[in-house]
Amino acid sequence: MFSSVNVNVEDGNLGRSTVEGRGVQVTIGVSNVKSTVPLLITNTMKPDVIKEKLGYTPLADACMDAAENGLKENYAIPVTANVQGTVGKITHSGDGAGSISVEGNPNNVYQVIVEITETGDLNNGMFRYSIDGGNTFSMEQMIPMTGTYELSKTGLVLKFSESVEFKEGDAYSFETTEPVLNNQSVLQAVESLKNSNISFELVHIVGTSGKALWAALQQEAVEFLNIYKKPVIFVVEGREKREEETLDEYLIAMKEERRGISSIYICVSLSYGIYIGNDMSTRITNMAGVICGLFGRAKESLSIGCVKDFPISSAKLLKLIPEGISEYTEKLDEMGYTVFRQYTGLENYYVSNANTLAPDNSDFPYVENVRVLNRIVREVTKRATENIQQEIDPEEIETSVKGIESELNIAMDDCDDDKIISSGEVTIDTENTNILVDETLTVNAEWVPMGTSRVFNINFAVKNPYGTSSAE
Repeated sequence: MFSSVNVNVEDGNLGRSTVEGRGVQVTIGVSNVKSTVPLLITNTMKPDVIKEKLGYTPLADACMDAAENGLKENYAIPVTANVQGTVGKITHSGDGAGSISVEGNPNNVYQVIVEITETGDLNNGMFRYSIDGGNTFSMEQMIPMTGTYELSKTGLVLKFSESVEFKEGDAYSFETTEPVLNNQSVLQAVESLKNSNISFELVHIVGTSGKALWAALQQEAVEFLNIYKKPVIFVVEGREKREEETLDEYLIAMKEERRGISSIYICVSLSYGIYIGNDMSTRITNMAGVICGLFGRAKESLSIGCVKDFPISSAKLLKLIPEGISEYTEKLDEMGYTVFRQYTGLENYYVSNANTLAPDNSDFPYVENVRVLNRIVREVTKRATENIQQEIDPEEIETSVKGIESELNIAMDDCDDDKIISSGEVTIDTENTNILVDETLTVNAEWVPMGTSRVFNINFAVKNPYGTSSAE
């Protein structure tokens, strides 16, 4: 018989109707950087250091957002894009006769503005540029004699027209789209983690994805648990509302996208916002990187929707987009998506619920439930593995397994001590065990979770302390 520890997660026992975070995370995303190993990103690294390691890319943005919001250790896996980003039409404002063209493939979404700050031609005029729509600008510099200027780390090269004078006050602007991974590339990166020595809790897939990838990750999560004994949560990014869609059409489309996906191991971030990153760039971004940062700060059982502990400043998250999306937040939350919201009377933003795509009646509808489950699975499984091929006396089976049972309970006791569960116990079934024939011990791990205050029902009434009087 091949020795192993088999894992089975039971769901539905709660009868639901229709300290700091410990987890290391992995982030997978597009980057022009080549690496055969995951690259460690910590929250002590400055934005310039992260960009140096990962490029000016969506992967770097996500890692910066996570680090800024509390994630201490993050292993980034850069993956070469399958579809290159594109450069949009260049718009010129002003009276100058000069023109600018663009070469190369963008490494990220950029809103580029080139401003002429001093009239002149090549090797004479001056300019500055912004890659975030004018929120931040470079230092002024001379238009190169060659007419060619590389926008550092972006993958783009500006070409200034020759023999023409550029005029002070003129501006040239264009937007780019980000490079994209296909599902196969994502799954290959996920596959590389199965035999990795890195101990991780969550995997963030950077970039828009949909039902096809979610379904594949649903199967991957089962394999991580059952074969590799590495329970994992995938954080993915749902798509934005398309320009031609109404919000009602978007709501219907996302309901359909959710249909058929039932996994407690998948969390879909569906909020987009105008966000000022730690590098002071202002960009439109999916809030998944911020969400992963909050998971890095929260102990396993604590919801990252906790209003007191996890506000996102309105000075950082300037607004949620598209306009009017807040009216649809509750519906999207009910579908199982993870979205941001504001509360009446509070100016900051908050996660509504860290939802999973769990089936109805699940005991694990929220990521915090799954994080606790996964920690118990990891720790109990580890201690069970250390006891493989222990000698068991069939005449004194209860006595023989008592020591093993005590070791397994250490994992549950640690969770109790850390207050991520209310109570818990690991027991070994000795009544239905035929150790000489089956050579198998059946272990039951059960716990009472911590509760969460999600709704307050408040009754207000005027009280007369003097009672009532009636006319005689």
